Amino acid sequence: MPKLSNYDLFSRDLAHIWHPCTQMKDHESFSIIPIKSAKGVYLYDFDDNAYIDCISSWWVNLFGHCNPTINAAITNQLNELEHILLAGFSHKPIIDLSQRLCALLPSTLSKCFYADNGSSAIEIALKMSFHYHRNISSASAKAPLRSKFLALSNAYHGETIAALSVGDLGLYKQTYEPILLSCLSTPVPNILDKVSTYTPADIDDESYYEQELSTLESILACYGEEICAFIIEPIIQCAGAMHIYPKAFIKKACELCKNYGILIIFDEIAVGFGRSGSMFALEQCGVVPDLLCLSKGISGGYLPLSVVVTSDEIYQAFYAPYESNKAFLHSHSYTGNALACAAANAVLDIFATQNIIEKNRSLSLTIFAKWQELEELTIVKNLRHCGMIFAFDLDSSRARAGLMVVKQALQRGLLLRPLGNTIYFMPPYIITIEQAHFVVQMLKEILRDPNKFT
Repeated sequence: MPKLSNYDLFSRDLAHIWHPCTQMKDHESFSIIPIKSAKGVYLYDFDDNAYIDCISSWWVNLFGHCNPTINAAITNQLNELEHILLAGFSHKPIIDLSQRLCALLPSTLSKCFYADNGSSAIEIALKMSFHYHRNISSASAKAPLRSKFLALSNAYHGETIAALSVGDLGLYKQTYEPILLSCLSTPVPNILDKVSTYTPADIDDESYYEQELSTLESILACYGEEICAFIIEPIIQCAGAMHIYPKAFIKKACELCKNYGILIIFDEIAVGFGRSGSMFALEQCGVVPDLLCLSKGISGGYLPLSVVVTSDEIYQAFYAPYESNKAFLHSHSYTGNALACAAANAVLDIFATQNIIEKNRSLSLTIFAKWQELEELTIVKNLRHCGMIFAFDLDSSRARAGLMVVKQALQRGLLLRPLGNTIYFMPPYIITIEQAHFVVQMLKEILRDPNKFT
């Protein structure tokens, strides 16, 4: 059999595959790269080129590709049970996983509702929050209908209809405005207007968010009793150009919302499982949400899985005879898949046995020290860092300058994916200092001549 090449597979791919988050016409001049294999932080194509996975394959791969611990867990599970419906049935991997997740979280977060991707987890949390208020108010004809949601400006929570409704990125949302749910937007503090280099520890002074809190208070005074939930991505809005904002703002904003009986939803789909610098970002905020959405890194990048972890108080609002119509009748065919849960348990094993959070704290500081060398380049601005997330913006007026960086990065063995003109580095936690330094050095080479991007 002749050896396959990138070009062979690229041509066959274009004949049948419509890729996500992509204008397919771009690929008339920019080839899709078929990946043959992967190991650790490296991806290998069919022409034997190697690429460092600088974005953890869309933020999911925590411990490297073909991780032996996760591989073994899935293989062992495959020989016992691959999947069973979760309605009326269960299995040991999901029971173990649920107990372990709840043990890692504040005690009030004690019930797990599973799905198979991040957007679905957001849908569940939004539906559950609306339905919760309806259930607890059903006995009172005077109770207001809480049918609105509240979210931050610059937010992104996924691309299904309800998830888009609580997002604020026009690129994804604008087309679908006529069919979206009712959502109010309150401004997120924009620290990038005030400082050029920062970490979360630098930005909790009240002067950075005083005006935003005042605006929120005004919104709540008008609509507080109509809002069922306030949803936020704590500390860092990832798809919102890796925007870091004050933890102190989060705590005070949530307190204001709770005064109106509004449920708090934390979207930790991207920032959970160590990415923000702690196991869960909520640990840094001084807030226990009513509903917590987790996905992406939960299975180490192996299999689709998501979960909404909520309180017994919310669970009890749905606990009633079937004829009461209070049941939460939401389901997915692959909810709580046994193989995915086995992978997730292996991920928790790695966290538990290898001191990952502490190691990441040290590693992230070392990487950021190197990352700051990019400040010497005139095209680089707004250098920032949060846990194992590193980012900067291109000071360029050229449309899609970020894409130009990506094309040159691929030639130097880096897999990047920009957010407009924001370049970010979100590697697997197993990356070495030497590999991280190589990434920074290649970015220096790419960006040394700013005229290429203006």
